[in-house]
Amino acid sequence: MTRTHSPRTHSTRGGKLMHLAAHFPGADNTTVWTDPAAGSQIDFSSFEHLARTAERGLFDYFFLAEGLRLREHKGRIHDLDVVGRPEPITVLNALAAVTDRLGLAATVDATFNEPYELARRLASLDHLSGGRAAWNVVTTSDAFTGENFRRGGFLDRADRCTRAAEFVATARELWDTWAPAGPDGPPVAPRPFAHHGQHFDIAGEFGVERSPQGHPVVIQAGDTPGGREFAASTADVVFTGWRSGGHPPDEHSTRHGTLEAGRAFYADVKSRLATYGRAPDELKVMPGVTVVLGDTAAEAQERAAEIRRLQVSPQNALLAVEQVWGVDLSGHDPDGPLPAIDPDPHAGPVQGRAGFGDPLAVAEQWRALSRAKGLSLHQTVVETTARQSFIGTPDAVAAGLAEFVAADAADGFVLVPHLTPGGLDEFVERVVPLLQERGVFRTEYAGTTLRSHLGLPEPVRKG
Repeated sequence: MTRTHSPRTHSTRGGKLMHLAAHFPGADNTTVWTDPAAGSQIDFSSFEHLARTAERGLFDYFFLAEGLRLREHKGRIHDLDVVGRPEPITVLNALAAVTDRLGLAATVDATFNEPYELARRLASLDHLSGGRAAWNVVTTSDAFTGENFRRGGFLDRADRCTRAAEFVATARELWDTWAPAGPDGPPVAPRPFAHHGQHFDIAGEFGVERSPQGHPVVIQAGDTPGGREFAASTADVVFTGWRSGGHPPDEHSTRHGTLEAGRAFYADVKSRLATYGRAPDELKVMPGVTVVLGDTAAEAQERAAEIRRLQVSPQNALLAVEQVWGVDLSGHDPDGPLPAIDPDPHAGPVQGRAGFGDPLAVAEQWRALSRAKGLSLHQTVVETTARQSFIGTPDAVAAGLAEFVAADAADGFVLVPHLTPGGLDEFVERVVPLLQERGVFRTEYAGTTLRSHLGLPEPVRKG
């Protein structure tokens, strides 16, 4: 039986303990569906396999993304979309029955949901899992997605951020209406709630008693100044994503580029916590990363190059360039050069997909890289949009991950495998034992809740 005691945030050797999470592979340019080992992204067995692997590797949590509308390209469904992916909280409720310690994190949009309904669903998952639920808070600003909902339309960027902040605060008000249950008796009836704010005006009684970890863990994904402030004021974990465009990152880099850039982001976010009366350990910084292993450094680089080639087909390379240039390139040869014309910054044929940034700046970066290396359009897109974060032997990857944590460039990582559902197997079998030997990763779960895994205190009940 797993021992239960106070959360540990440092190893017995005095260094920081690393946190690890697993992201279920989905759409975009990280997942390879053509590999013979690729399985279904819909069958429950795929979710179960990856979750069980993550728990076998003593990971903190399993992370599911969500899309509220299938992307379209020129009026047709984009071929990389995960068609038919089940709703995240439903999947996690099922996974709660086949896992014992693994945290279960669902991405749920704060723009097109309501506080009472979502707080109830998350509290239910927290109870069913014994205190292992987490909510990755995201927002949506495009009217394309809004067409799926009664309210329709969209919110301006500033409004969607303020709505998200009020949404989380309101959910926490609801969770706090119940006092913790006593050790020998039933819970005390909840006090009524009444929230009257800019975005929500609700009152009543919350129907789910306080969960084993007090509140579900709140994760925030985003790198903008506003996102950093939201994370510092509200979140328990900040997920910084992985690089998806622009200059190709250096080896052993996160979305923030080098180790130094990671340290700068880490220091910036942590420095904001004091304003909200929070300690540095109350927010965990966990960038998303990809890993490619080999028995030798050369073999790992060769595998990485092949994965990048499979991640970006010629057709999807054209789509990526169309997204930047904002023009129809269906007649363009993907093995030819990048378009000679400049991008139209006000046009774009892809709906429901995040952009690459400033089209003119990205085009100039891609052209410079293409000229310098003699790359075709297809090769340029492969080079800039599908680069792995950690490549090498298991020992080299373990050393690289440990270096980022020891240097305060991260508290841990969200691993984004390129295969469904077995993309995490090799890492758990070959890298996790090396991290444990270094004394930077747990050898057993110290507690039963996700907060205990992350070393987070149980929230103090307010009101």
